[in-house]
Amino acid sequence: MKIKALIFDLDGVLVTTEHNHFVAWKNTAEVLGISFDEEDNEQLKGISRVDSLKKILEMGSKTISEEYFNELLLKKNEFYLNSIQNLNQTNLLPGVLELLKKAKDMGLKCAVGSSSKNARFILSKLEIDTYFTAIVDGNDVSYPKPHPEVFIKGAELMGVEPSQCIVFEDAQSGIQAAIKGGFVAFGVGNAALIDHVDYYLPNLIEFSLEEYA
Repeated sequence: MKIKALIFDLDGVLVTTEHNHFVAWKNTAEVLGISFDEEDNEQLKGISRVDSLKKILEMGSKTISEEYFNELLLKKNEFYLNSIQNLNQTNLLPGVLELLKKAKDMGLKCAVGSSSKNARFILSKLEIDTYFTAIVDGNDVSYPKPHPEVFIKGAELMGVEPSQCIVFEDAQSGIQAAIKGGFVAFGVGNAALIDHVDYYLPNLIEFSLEEYA
């Protein structure tokens, strides 16, 4: 299999701000009087901010006005952004920087396909935004994962076919999106994905680009 491009999910693949998200969502749930723990947080992995809040409301069997819903989304995001102000390249997950450098040296294109609406801000903080030909996040799509739109747009912006791209994901919704879109799906760092992916890696250090390029 020869590929021409790599598409990365952001959180859990390039960097982990999972705990920051958890604390921010727990804060939101507490305001609503809804119990929320790390097991509940697993259900939010890979889905949009809007869908995450909807899921929390479902957990508590609660309904709120659209105005209050939007207010809570803004407050959650403010809390989260404040918590990652000191994010830097040392926070990259193992193997990420080395893989990006190698892909660049080999002339392969790279993209980010993320549900986050903060992807560009985070990539800039991590000082790796210049490695990506395309960045597609929650601001750029009409349909969140598990719909494949985020990855399809990334492939289009890079000028490659889905079958020529490897997608690296750590969430079930992202793997479903990659497979639906006709991409080669690599699960990373989440052993629960092993039976649902084309290939599985405990981390990106284990990925050998030479085998596929």
